Amino acid sequence: MASHLSARPLTGNQATAKNRPAWIVLALVCASQFMVILDSSIVNVALPSVDRDLGFTTTGLAWVVNGYLLTFAGFMLLGGRAADLFGPRRTLAVGLTVFSAASLVGGLATTAEALVAARVAQGMGAAMMAPATLVVINAYFTETRARARAFGAWSASGGVGGMAGAIAGGALTTGLSWRWVFLINVPIGAVLIAAAVTSLVRTQPARRESLDLLGAVTGTAGLAALIYGVMRSTDHGWTSGLVAGPIGAGLLLLVVFTVVEARFAAHPIMPLRLFTIRGVAVGSVMLLLLGGVSIAMWYFTSLFLQDVLGYSALEAGLGQTPAAVTFMLIARWAAASLPRTGARPLVLAGCVGFLAGFGWLSQADAAGGYATSVLGPTLLIAIGIGLTFPTLMAAATADAPEGDAGVVGGMVATANQVGGSIGLAVLATAAGATAVAETSANSPVAALAAGYDRVFLIAAGLALVLGVVSGLLPRHRRT
Repeated sequence: MASHLSARPLTGNQATAKNRPAWIVLALVCASQFMVILDSSIVNVALPSVDRDLGFTTTGLAWVVNGYLLTFAGFMLLGGRAADLFGPRRTLAVGLTVFSAASLVGGLATTAEALVAARVAQGMGAAMMAPATLVVINAYFTETRARARAFGAWSASGGVGGMAGAIAGGALTTGLSWRWVFLINVPIGAVLIAAAVTSLVRTQPARRESLDLLGAVTGTAGLAALIYGVMRSTDHGWTSGLVAGPIGAGLLLLVVFTVVEARFAAHPIMPLRLFTIRGVAVGSVMLLLLGGVSIAMWYFTSLFLQDVLGYSALEAGLGQTPAAVTFMLIARWAAASLPRTGARPLVLAGCVGFLAGFGWLSQADAAGGYATSVLGPTLLIAIGIGLTFPTLMAAATADAPEGDAGVVGGMVATANQVGGSIGLAVLATAAGATAVAETSANSPVAALAAGYDRVFLIAAGLALVLGVVSGLLPRHRRT
């Protein structure tokens, strides 16, 4: 699908080697990104079967999902710096190995504890894979238009992974067993490991640096504690010690991390000078906000389809398929247009799609049905995500200094993931509070619909903020 992309030999601080076919390199990074995103959602449909077989507690079952998401977001910054220090080829291969081995353990697990541990390990592998794929794109696709198209394909592959999660999870669980939700990764991972080793060039960093261990520990622990606390807010109040404690500890650790990076680390894991680059700073903030907008779309429209319209999980996944396909097509088009238009027009157009789509979706109720209440607005929102996500990823990483591409990729990917985690907790709280307030005057289904409508209005507000902040993106440089 990408034979038209041009790749050039790695230069500068990277060893020269024969050109690898562009389509092989692009297929590798897209397949890796597909696996990372797929495993964020594929287990959701399988959870009842997992519970029956392994006997989870009510709260423990959620950690089959949360264990992956927590370590994925918490370790991505470390994964990005590893890609800079050890090279994307090695980092991607190790990440794929960890991910595939953990998938095998998860598929063979006979206890709840073993499965959760496997999911945690999967998240660590994914945290190495995601930023490494961004480094590969920046290193192999050096011509502006080729890089933009590569980002479009990379973004679209994530969309395919998100779309395929519910459908593949339902099909594998129904046709075979929940264990194949994990075991399917093993042969795919083996192929990708071989592809990474044979198709990517071994690189040598320009400067030999030791890993910033204190920064790695405080940064990773801070992010993990913050996200852990936010995740627990959906089951406990924000003032509960089970929520406020981890959040407070996480924020304190992140303050310590910032001080370490600014004053004590000889070779910081996240050089603060990177935030003086406008694209990195503004792009990271916007991707944080976009994480909340995206979770409102994919997660809460799925809940609306199930809780309000009465769809099964598999039917809900199929109901979101038109939006997912639209996202993929628009993401490819936006990435191809970026070198010609610049980031600002695409992001502003995307925000118009968000405002129109979420405004329409906020009027949805049980009487409206799928075609009028969900399909139309989700297509508009999908257009918005397709226009903004690859654009912001490209804009945020375009000016990354050589040798820092991995950590910049880790930073912006972490921002988007953290935005989704925080957004999920905040929006779920808003939906729950609104539903409770509406229960006395409405049926349970109508109360739930009112809660989800509130979520969609908040998402429209976030989109408005996105549009305002987009004015701070770097001006377009014509090529």
